[in-house]
Amino acid sequence: MKSGAKSHLHFAALLCALAASLHCIPLWAQDQDPAPSRAAAVLDSMPHAKKIDQVALSPDGTQVAYIVDGHLTVTPVRRGALRAISVEGKLPLREVTWSADSKQLAFLADLPGDIPVAQVWTVAIDGSAPAKRAELRGYAQTPRFSPDGASLAILFTAGLPRVAGPLQPMTPLAGVIDDQIYEQRLTTINLSTNHLAQVTPAGVYVYEYDWTPDGAAWVATAAHGSGDANWWVARLYRINAQSGEMHEIYAPKWQMEDPQVSPDGKNVAILEGLMSDAGITGGDIIVVPIDGGPARNITPNLKASPSSLVWTSSDRILFAENVDGNSGFGSVSATGGEAQTLWTGEEVAAATSGAWGPGGSFSSNGTVTAVVRQSADTPPEVWAGPIGNWKQITHLNSGIQPAWGAMRNIHWQNGSTRVQGWLMLPEDFVPGKMYPLVVNVHGGPSWACTSHWDEGLTGAASAMGYFVLCPNPRGSYGQGEAFTQGNVKDFGGGDYRDIMAGIDAISREYWIDAKRIGLRGHSYGGYMTMWAETQTQRFAAAVAGAGLSDWLSYYGLNDIDEWMIPFFGASVYDDPAIYAKSDPMHFVRAVKTPTLILVGDHDGEVPMEQSVEWWHALKTMKVPTKLVVYPNEGHLFVKPADAHDYTLRTLEWFDEWFTKASADQTLAHDADNPQ
Repeated sequence: MKSGAKSHLHFAALLCALAASLHCIPLWAQDQDPAPSRAAAVLDSMPHAKKIDQVALSPDGTQVAYIVDGHLTVTPVRRGALRAISVEGKLPLREVTWSADSKQLAFLADLPGDIPVAQVWTVAIDGSAPAKRAELRGYAQTPRFSPDGASLAILFTAGLPRVAGPLQPMTPLAGVIDDQIYEQRLTTINLSTNHLAQVTPAGVYVYEYDWTPDGAAWVATAAHGSGDANWWVARLYRINAQSGEMHEIYAPKWQMEDPQVSPDGKNVAILEGLMSDAGITGGDIIVVPIDGGPARNITPNLKASPSSLVWTSSDRILFAENVDGNSGFGSVSATGGEAQTLWTGEEVAAATSGAWGPGGSFSSNGTVTAVVRQSADTPPEVWAGPIGNWKQITHLNSGIQPAWGAMRNIHWQNGSTRVQGWLMLPEDFVPGKMYPLVVNVHGGPSWACTSHWDEGLTGAASAMGYFVLCPNPRGSYGQGEAFTQGNVKDFGGGDYRDIMAGIDAISREYWIDAKRIGLRGHSYGGYMTMWAETQTQRFAAAVAGAGLSDWLSYYGLNDIDEWMIPFFGASVYDDPAIYAKSDPMHFVRAVKTPTLILVGDHDGEVPMEQSVEWWHALKTMKVPTKLVVYPNEGHLFVKPADAHDYTLRTLEWFDEWFTKASADQTLAHDADNPQ
């Protein structure tokens, strides 16, 4: 439940005048107790591991480039000296890429300021100094060398006043709205002359692309109109790299990502499936002839969710996948047939430590991979080598130990449906002792919980003495495309029952206090929190982050309404009944659960007004509630202080209401057992 190009109406100033609990100044300066709370002390004691922004393996498989906190380092896969690469002004670097001959790197450097300005740099690995190729006012991303290394392509949105992407804080609406369209266009830089040319036509937003082997064309996913809004209806095109002329070669039924051209230039492989969010990828592998023609699904019955792919030859594809909540790698013929499993493991193996799903960086023949490996008990590090036989490249987080309990991959049944999830035990777990439970519903819904290093909410909740359950109900990745499509036209139905069945299952096996169960989530997880508290009074407390409370008003306010059509089959105007049956606001009078509501005021995916509407309803019905609005934040919080405050308030809310539930139980026990 995400993404959007233009912002919703900005009502924060008006609402501040109307509601004292709608915070509109920096949140760290407000209504905090003079003495740190128990939650604050625990959160502040969490270990802090370095995050790896990206790992990139050279095509010949001999060297790894990786970025940590904006700093770029290159190291041999086997043995040799590290090389740190920096540019004038020590600017933070991002998005490193290799040339096909493994002799050059290109990367981006961001200038400071509120308006994006990116520099494009290249550097030879022979030790020469980096060369600045361009300075682009607007947002730039995805640099890629042409096959001959003579030019560089890049996706560039000229004049964009913010970072591109639907998760980012949206720009408030002003002026004639239909005129505020920014196109992300394929742009080339001639590396001999540094000449810059925007190639693809105006009016078309390009999302992802790959060069053809001869360098004469690209294959790209693209759509007309607003970029953030139309990713869900993008089509596949072949584009002339000189003229920008576009030829449509495929119109998918669902959503698609990661177009990759075969080494012989004859086919394109994509991932297609029901995806609720741009960049959070899962689906089947589809092969499309580059000149057009029938597409082939080569993984139609795979009980997993591929998330990235690469051609290792003109007839073989290597892919990363979510398998039952774990990471995995597999291989399949380009003509179909049974896929071969190469490796699976609990830890996340991906291209970054903050990855949305499994992945990695591959040599051109697929024999060597570079990944960031991490799990709930192991902080992230770069590893490289053959799949499953990697060796550790970095030791950035040596000596850092988890401060939380063990993580377990668990399963349960909801009728005939087998459901998977991850359960973290309390840090001080002692069998026989009763503990609270926090149920943490992931976003999406097309996404999945994994075992990853989490020094924020999950780790701190465990350290506070809570069980934490992160379920992967129907609609999630990891069980195949049919499972991912399991909540189509059934939001809040089978997925809700899957979650509740998971609570029942672990309550039978573990020592969970039924009076101290809490529910929280963000985005789809925020919606599910709002929905669940209309269906049950089982929860002692709830925290709804960026939740969706009213389908009708949401459809008119959000920036990304195209995402809803695949899930509901029609717009809310054409089929209001299909939305009404899973609309929290239709059932709001049943809510009794104390609810904390958190949202960014520039959220375009699930606009702030959805949270205000829920808060207003609960406040009117005298349900204990608090609303916190974070200024200048989008769907994904970009300011560390706000992200910390969000987590702290969540922990404090559960601690407050769990403590009250314990006190109520003690009073009830004393009343039933007078001295």
